[in-house]
Amino acid sequence: MHSIQDRVPVSIVIANYNYAHFLRRSIDSALEQDYDEAEVIVVDDASTDATADVIASYGSRIKTCLREMNGGHAAAFNTGFASSHGEIVLFLDADDYLYPNAVSEVVEAWEDRTAQVQFRLHIVDEQMQVKDVFPPVELPFDSGDVTPELLRKGRYQTTVTSGLAFKRSVLDKVMPVPEPEFRQGADGYLATVAPLHGEVTSIEDCLGAYRIHGANHSVFAEKLGQRARWRIKHDFRRLEALSDQASEIGLNMRDDAGLHDPVHLEERLASLCIDRDQHPVANDSRLSLAAAGAAASLKMNASRKRRLMLAGWFLSVGVLPRDMARTILSWKLVASSRPRFLLRLSKTIRHAMG
Repeated sequence: MHSIQDRVPVSIVIANYNYAHFLRRSIDSALEQDYDEAEVIVVDDASTDATADVIASYGSRIKTCLREMNGGHAAAFNTGFASSHGEIVLFLDADDYLYPNAVSEVVEAWEDRTAQVQFRLHIVDEQMQVKDVFPPVELPFDSGDVTPELLRKGRYQTTVTSGLAFKRSVLDKVMPVPEPEFRQGADGYLATVAPLHGEVTSIEDCLGAYRIHGANHSVFAEKLGQRARWRIKHDFRRLEALSDQASEIGLNMRDDAGLHDPVHLEERLASLCIDRDQHPVANDSRLSLAAAGAAASLKMNASRKRRLMLAGWFLSVGVLPRDMARTILSWKLVASSRPRFLLRLSKTIRHAMG
């Protein structure tokens, strides 16, 4: 491991689009790190709000990249990375923020074979009140060499943009992020392909905050069908990129990887149940997806109780009448839709499965 005295240069790239009301907290959190060798780069993706005034107020304390045309998440990542110099690079969404010890903890945990460090985040609301932890503490991170999991099912247990840090030499191999394909969800691309070139190191502590609010791309309010379709298509793009990059280094990913991934199968099932006419995979059936989901759940890196509960959920959505299946889907995917008794029950179950 590195000691803090090694003073590895680190870059924090903040990607912003029309988040002026959150941006100051994000920039301040990057500048307030208890680690001296951290440069802060703010990429503005052609915002139309008050972002320019916020950025200007920091003067030379930050490096600024102002994009003339809006290009999305991947374009902002690519722009920021091209301007960075750190051996370790963190991409921070402008509505999220880091705790002061985040960079020093990442550097301390870094090992020679590390390609990516991942850490948990507090889920906070717009007023920065802590609501939960992401990923939930009862879901163990996958660490070390995760390539076998990636080649088997195209996913491992990781986190979102603001909970990730990458080795620069690995990013040199996998960037630029393809911009049209990953206009949203560029972190999904990086976290999928970076571990092909090294190991994943996990930190269990929460080192920052992941803000959930009505404008998050990942929330889509409660438009479950739209959200599911986007995630399915994003997964297919990730899997294609993973297959291409794996083949470049002599590895083969199974053709049916998505059918071994409970997260992907959950979205396929949601899309099919909610809006069959717009579902993007023609030959899917509820029963086949549910059976695959139940089988995949039993192989998860989670407690036995959690695996059994998820397998049972898949089977119930697969065999119950469509209206009942939709209700059960919404209860799992949107906590606010759950009746009061189920909220109490889910807390009890979650505690038991921790």
